[in-house]
Amino acid sequence: MLVSTGPTQECAPAAPPRVAASLDQFLADVGTRAFRFAEAGLRSRDDALDAVQEAMMKMLAYQGRPAEEWTPLFWSILRRKIVDFQRRQTFRLRWLQPGSEREDGSVIDWADGAAGPAQSHQQQAAYQRLVQALRKLPARQREAFTLRVLEELDVADTARAMGCSEGSVKTHLSRARDALQKQLEDYV
Repeated sequence: MLVSTGPTQECAPAAPPRVAASLDQFLADVGTRAFRFAEAGLRSRDDALDAVQEAMMKMLAYQGRPAEEWTPLFWSILRRKIVDFQRRQTFRLRWLQPGSEREDGSVIDWADGAAGPAQSHQQQAAYQRLVQALRKLPARQREAFTLRVLEELDVADTARAMGCSEGSVKTHLSRARDALQKQLEDYV
């Protein structure tokens, strides 16, 4: 039995970064963002869903790792899955594929249920514009921008996820920002 002797004089430590209580919670929290990342890289909803699912399944093997390592580890795994899917796509014989499996440029509906119709339309248009601009970037620039800016990973975690140096991340990010600014300047 513990007996309280009154308030302590210690200062409360700074709040630690938010860490998911379990791997299941972590995967649930990252799922939507991971899908968007994969869809931007693969340009196929079905392939993106498969890549995210495979990455999540692979993450289960790392359940014993500390929760602080899950974020860069997951993004690194997902990035490799996307590269694998992209490689498979380049070797597929397109004439053997049925028409429904080809890249059809369909629009994904990301409507926010709380937004009004006009705002929802503007958000969809802005998101589609961003996705199209991201698709025009080289893969490494797109990955650096997505992980660093959209996922808010720090430079070290981004470098680990991408398998490169921190300087390389900064270079890819700078180039991506310049290219996106040029592509989106008349939209903003």
